[in-house]
Amino acid sequence: MLERSQEPVSLRRPIKFAMARKLGLIAVLLAVTSIYEAVAIFHPISESHRSAALELFSPAAGSFSSLEEAYEALITFEVLGLKKPEIKDHTCNSVVDTLSSPSLNSKDLHHAFRVNGLLKCKISTGDLTGIVSRLKDAAKDATTLLDYYHSIGGLVLIKDQNPEVDVFLGNADGILRSIKALSQSDGRWRYSSNNPESSTYAAGLALETLSGVISLSASPVDENLIGTLNKDIVKLFDSIKKYDDGAYYFDDKLIDASGHQGPLSATSAVVRGLTTFASASGSLNIPEEKILGLARFLLGIGIPGTSKDLYYQIDALSCLENNRVSVPLVLSLPATVLSLTSKDKLKVKVNTVLGSAGPPLSVKLMQVFSSGSKDASVLKQELNYDPKEGIHTMDALPEGVDVGEYIFAFEIVLSDPEHKKIYATGGRTKVPIHVTGVVTVDNAKIALLEGDVLESEIKLDLPGKNDVAVSANHLQKLHLSFLLKTPLGKPFKPHQVLLKLRHETGVEHIFVVGNSGKRFEMTLDFLGLVDKFYYLSGQYNIELSVGDAVMENSFLQALGYIELDLPKAPEKSTHPPPQPTDPYLRYGPKAEINHIFRVPEKRPPQQLSFTFLALVFVPFLAFLIGLLRLGVNLKNFPTSAVPATFAILFHGGIAAVLLLYVFFWWKLDLFTTLKALGVLGIFLMFVGHSTLSHLASTSAKIKSA
Repeated sequence: MLERSQEPVSLRRPIKFAMARKLGLIAVLLAVTSIYEAVAIFHPISESHRSAALELFSPAAGSFSSLEEAYEALITFEVLGLKKPEIKDHTCNSVVDTLSSPSLNSKDLHHAFRVNGLLKCKISTGDLTGIVSRLKDAAKDATTLLDYYHSIGGLVLIKDQNPEVDVFLGNADGILRSIKALSQSDGRWRYSSNNPESSTYAAGLALETLSGVISLSASPVDENLIGTLNKDIVKLFDSIKKYDDGAYYFDDKLIDASGHQGPLSATSAVVRGLTTFASASGSLNIPEEKILGLARFLLGIGIPGTSKDLYYQIDALSCLENNRVSVPLVLSLPATVLSLTSKDKLKVKVNTVLGSAGPPLSVKLMQVFSSGSKDASVLKQELNYDPKEGIHTMDALPEGVDVGEYIFAFEIVLSDPEHKKIYATGGRTKVPIHVTGVVTVDNAKIALLEGDVLESEIKLDLPGKNDVAVSANHLQKLHLSFLLKTPLGKPFKPHQVLLKLRHETGVEHIFVVGNSGKRFEMTLDFLGLVDKFYYLSGQYNIELSVGDAVMENSFLQALGYIELDLPKAPEKSTHPPPQPTDPYLRYGPKAEINHIFRVPEKRPPQQLSFTFLALVFVPFLAFLIGLLRLGVNLKNFPTSAVPATFAILFHGGIAAVLLLYVFFWWKLDLFTTLKALGVLGIFLMFVGHSTLSHLASTSAKIKSA
């Protein structure tokens, strides 16, 4: 993709060219296409714009954040033929509240009437009378261009929505001259007399405002003033910029309170102002080339990424669709890649910028330019029109058109001569066409040479299955040759013809196969390549890749292998480069590790183990029997509640330590056991100290008594 950018970034205008990729088996071949100056394809508004509008203009919680945003969404939906969102009740309430508020300025009133023109809210004629008076006073006292724009715009909308209300201006000439005083010598306008900077965007607003004043004038406007304004428009178009593909646009670098205005907003404002001024004044002389160029710019930006830019684009295209100057017609092709194999037909569509059907007309193919040649064949062949599909078709491509890249020059001929005053066709339209087909490979051979003497030769089937197996040393040569022919039998030179030799260690060597006349051939002299081959003897797999954008049977073909016997590498020779590690092998799953454990030692019989366990418990049983026979002395055990509790906890802690030893022998590790033993030790120290202190105190009292 090639991008041509113009500030802001959202206005980048991509030009897409066909990049064909066809593979024989497993390879992807890059296709490089030629770019011709002043050649581009423009398409009318499509379903993609409608999908973008539904996504970008999505009301939050059933409403838009402002009346201005609501208007931009509603007018965009209306132009694109989309169903309007269910926001009428909430939005109409906002409109009524705005119009009934005496404190709001002319800008808020202007946006309210714009929305009302689309939703048809219920507004009484009595309320409009007071609003008209406020707007007239605002127009009379205005000092900035934006004040004039909103006040005059509001009056124009009231006139369109309710003709019964008197909105005509008695001092229209004075207002016109006040607005004209803000103009500059280059056709641009200032926002106010205090701001010396001029703006193209402001020029569009000024033209729209002037057209509103003309339509609201109670008496005919001075024709000399209209003529002066027409001259200002001509000066404004002198500053218009142009792309190589014939697209015209206005740019604006002024940054002020209204924000940065880029090419899209500036062009949209001028288009709206130009078309409304032409409707009000009734005369405007703008070359159709520039009108069509403005349409190309607006269509060439594709689908904008913001709702504001989409509104600018759709609004400007709607103005061009319904203007009184010249309605541009867009010639587009559903497909610019045609296959000779499938006998594709050349199809051409002619529509307005919004995709509507054009007037009765015919399309002629005037010239065909071939790739890399300035010569063109003159045809003047008229295409057949299918009224059901609305498409002009050519059943067969012109004679002599083979696989390759061409420029087709079309011309739109209007059936009614009177339509030339209404529609802009733009003369000849050049479109890049890529004609694809199957390229045949003839007389393909691979040979082994000793000097200039042929030792062996093998014929190849390309593309197809081959199994070449040859052996060679450094004194021999490998020779490859073949012919490429187009479907019309002409020699064909693809973008890419590569021969690759891959050593069994992974080292690859790629050679570009050149052509001499009609034949592609290459000779590998191994004596001169031993250093490049790093003196690596062994087996080399041979692959041939042939690819082109217009070649339907591009292929990457394995031819077989060659066993090379090269001399030993000198001490100071270049070593092969390290081969890249396969990411799958590096980061993928590792091989399973199988551990070999030590064979367990032989253990004694189970009966002997249980017997030894029983003997271990014999001393403990003897201890218990001794306690029973001798008796247990519990006279010193505390009887009061608190000392008794500490004594019980002390003995329980000792039992817990003994139980911990059992668990250590059974399942616990040493570190866990030590942690638990530390906690129990602190506990035993506390309760044991309390118990022993009580016993010592009791013993001291008995002795003193």
